[in-house]
Amino acid sequence: MKTDTADVHWNEEWATVDAGSKWLTPEADVMAWAETLKPGARILDLGAGVGRHALWLAGRGFEVVALDAASAGLAEIDRAGGVETVLARMHALPFADRTFDHVLSWNVIYHGDEDVLLRTVGEIRRVLAPGGTFLGTMLSKRRLSHERKKALGREISRNTWVFEAPAGSDKNHPHYFCNAPELLAMFSGFEVLWLEDREHESEGSYHWHMKAERLL
Repeated sequence: MKTDTADVHWNEEWATVDAGSKWLTPEADVMAWAETLKPGARILDLGAGVGRHALWLAGRGFEVVALDAASAGLAEIDRAGGVETVLARMHALPFADRTFDHVLSWNVIYHGDEDVLLRTVGEIRRVLAPGGTFLGTMLSKRRLSHERKKALGREISRNTWVFEAPAGSDKNHPHYFCNAPELLAMFSGFEVLWLEDREHESEGSYHWHMKAERLL
């Protein structure tokens, strides 16, 4: 069973994104992280969407590659220009080992089951140079009870849930929820530098925010 199917939803979302969308505004954590990076560093934006981070980072002199499985988002980035785009899946990155100084993946890699997640983290580790950093988010298990109150859900495999969500939501595609020990185990080969379970805009919308360094 294919579980990394959320790009079907996001392809439709990116085809109709409007000028006031929150998906066009860079996250504060990403902007703060960028301040710590060496000028001109090579960055992979994994799951770039319509380019809110890739375009912002490129505008500040970084060499950025924007990768996504949803072609409509990449088309928006291409229209803006200045960033290389790659259509590919997150668990099969078409890059040589140690290609990037840093990898960013914001609200992306939890779209799949544990097998997809483990392969994706392995690919992130592979394409990162030793000492390079990963900045990203994952869904917290603390969020799961809130999601189950809002919609009927079922666990299709360990920690992987789908919900009977209304039209316009991606929750009917598989999402992976984890606690801290599970997250740390998944990121074998990394030194976790920062980890926070943070509630986003809506009540119960907990995400892990993390920065990790690829070990030598």
